[in-house]
Amino acid sequence: QQYTWADWARLMPQDDELFVQAVTFKVRVPEIITLTAYDRVPRNSVAFSRRNIFRRDQYSCQYCGAEPGSEELTIDHVLPRSRGGTSTWENCVLACLDCNARKANRTPAEARMPLRKPPVRPAWQPMYAWSKVRIASWSQFLSEAYWNVELE
Repeated sequence: QQYTWADWARLMPQDDELFVQAVTFKVRVPEIITLTAYDRVPRNSVAFSRRNIFRRDQYSCQYCGAEPGSEELTIDHVLPRSRGGTSTWENCVLACLDCNARKANRTPAEARMPLRKPPVRPAWQPMYAWSKVRIASWSQFLSEAYWNVELE
């Protein structure tokens, strides 16, 4: 059943339901929200950000494969900025402190430090953050094929 915001806000949460406490009332947490109108096309590219570089490189050094934790990883420019390198998806990778210091102001080839995989712009995936979420009541809206079919 579909509700308007006003109708939904009037429904009182049951004892076993999740809710958000506003100043003067409680609002049931909806399981599905349907977007019926929007004013622009959603962004369909991954923002070039520190967080997304860490996600793309899976929190690991792209030179040695170490996974020391985010405090011990830096963003390295494959072609150093001092030599014309830019801050782009294709020129930035995670490097542990040791590898970053060893590579210094050189290219991976000059430093004899091959990358484990080439840096690329990640593909945008609208359900990226929720890919493992399974909510039983969603089955009336989404079949198992939705979750398991290989995407192009």
